[in-house]
Amino acid sequence: MAEHLTLLGIESSCDDTAAAVVRGNTVLSSVVYGQTSLHAAFGGVVPEIAARAHAEKLDHCIEEALAKAGLSLSALDGIAVTAGPGLIGGVLSGVMCAKGLSAATGLPLIGVNHLAGHALTPRLTDQTPYPYLMLLVSGGHCQFLIVEAHDSYQRIGGTIDDAPGEAFDKTARLLGLPQPGGPSVEKAAQSGDPARFTLPRPLLNQPGCDMSFSGLKTAILRARDGVVAESGGLTRQDQADLSAGFQAAVTDVLIEKTRRALVQYLAMNPEKRSFAIAGGVAANGVIRDGLMALCAGLDTDFIAPPLHLCTDNAAMIAYAGIERMSHGEIDDLTLSARPRWPLDQRAAPMLGSGKKGAKA
Repeated sequence: MAEHLTLLGIESSCDDTAAAVVRGNTVLSSVVYGQTSLHAAFGGVVPEIAARAHAEKLDHCIEEALAKAGLSLSALDGIAVTAGPGLIGGVLSGVMCAKGLSAATGLPLIGVNHLAGHALTPRLTDQTPYPYLMLLVSGGHCQFLIVEAHDSYQRIGGTIDDAPGEAFDKTARLLGLPQPGGPSVEKAAQSGDPARFTLPRPLLNQPGCDMSFSGLKTAILRARDGVVAESGGLTRQDQADLSAGFQAAVTDVLIEKTRRALVQYLAMNPEKRSFAIAGGVAANGVIRDGLMALCAGLDTDFIAPPLHLCTDNAAMIAYAGIERMSHGEIDDLTLSARPRWPLDQRAAPMLGSGKKGAKA
């Protein structure tokens, strides 16, 4: 049944307004309107500005997605929308738009957990069988999930404070690099010496798969201040060396914690050993290469969806909606927008709250 379902997906949980049309495992269209220029002067995402931009762009984004797919609303089987977690103003904009379309057309409404969208992306792109291990690593979230089914997730670790993407953004601001911070730090690090500054690898001396990145950010601040006090400012080489050191520290933490998570996952003796990564930080080439080598050494398939499906997009929301709808799970017009929505309802809440949405 799932391969015949055609859904419109709507995503507006942070600073990307997105719409997509997906039929089964085929992405018919995917449109993303970014907001980088709107927030550039503020050094990060401003929730009120983001919410207003979503409200202004959603209609145009949906029209463009339908046009690129060559379909009208009447050709759809349902409407999937991110109902959380995220910046509540943005989530609410998307949910209300989807409700309006559902009420006007009679199409079924399916609320989707944004994190489930990321977690199910390997099913969309590679038809990965359950169970598989997922590292969701982005600006607002970082957690290891054993994906057991479309509605069953076991969280075995995550960040207790800043997510890696958030730490990249903050590091870029500290070093005077442009936003978004991830690409800027990665580019600067290419000409840097990762060994010049001694930076911590938080929680590596602690058992388990939990992570922490706020202390690393503080270490970068102190190292930067030391250079400024000694030399009167930062040179391009200073920026490059600090960036390289930071990136190396994040990579070391993610690889070691992933190794531990893989040990737990592989103890389940899955029929197909699969590790997947998603989220904006998955675009970092150094981190990606390190994780790929780790998986090769453990005889585990490494799955990295195309970069445009790793960052926030509506195709993943439409596909997650297809999985829900194929199991008879449909919402009604009482669907609520939720700032917090953990995938693993059994796990204790993670500490902290990132700038790009509450931790789950």
